Amino acid sequence: MTKYFFVDTAALLGRSLRHITRSADTIITTTVMPIAMLLLFVYVFGGAINTGPVSYVNYLLPGILLITIASGIAYTAFRLFMDMKSGIFERFQSMPIARSSVLWAHVLTSLVANLVSLVVVVLVALLMGFRSGAGVLAWLAVAGMLILFTLALTWIAVIAGLSAKSVDGASAFSYPLIFLPFLSSAFVPTDTMPGPLRAFAEHQPVTSIVNAIRDLFTQQPVGADIWIALAWCVAIFIIAYLFAMAAYRRKIA
Repeated sequence: MTKYFFVDTAALLGRSLRHITRSADTIITTTVMPIAMLLLFVYVFGGAINTGPVSYVNYLLPGILLITIASGIAYTAFRLFMDMKSGIFERFQSMPIARSSVLWAHVLTSLVANLVSLVVVVLVALLMGFRSGAGVLAWLAVAGMLILFTLALTWIAVIAGLSAKSVDGASAFSYPLIFLPFLSSAFVPTDTMPGPLRAFAEHQPVTSIVNAIRDLFTQQPVGADIWIALAWCVAIFIIAYLFAMAAYRRKIA
């Protein structure tokens, strides 16, 4: 079946994308919360937070982009759970298709939907005054990091979708991921935090990813942050992928 993996994945991806286009409200609801948070923090709390020479909307946007992704992947777990309950996985098993293509189709659908949501959030940030002198290569680096982060988190969503016992349980896993940026440098500089919280914030993945994206946007040397961020993303991706495939094999056994 391996040689048909790409063809099978493309066919199943088309099926999933058609579902997305028929329910565009999923993308709308994914972007509403991050945009609301962007408006709230910039216009209500932004004046009270000192970010130096960087405008607060520029400082805040990288963290909001990660929250957008964390919100969006909940729908992947939901769609996967509903497919499992509908029995369509059993029908796929009776067909000569690569088994892993079923999961990859959901993952790539998540990637496409999240990229659309990210573009919408960036456009809103531009209307609010976000500006960046970053060149094409810097923007490509930001896009690459966001894509890798989306893939890593989406495989976590796959585990949730395969393991959940209810619809609510399938999407509830995303709440801690949405909350994680609040315990990072996404909203305020970590040096303003109390000791134990600062130690946690400075050594969790979101902070290194946010700092790397922020430096790329502001044309600052990225230093070690970008390599730490990439290491986190790759490690999460590999571990989540292995656990997701193991959970999938148990489900279809």
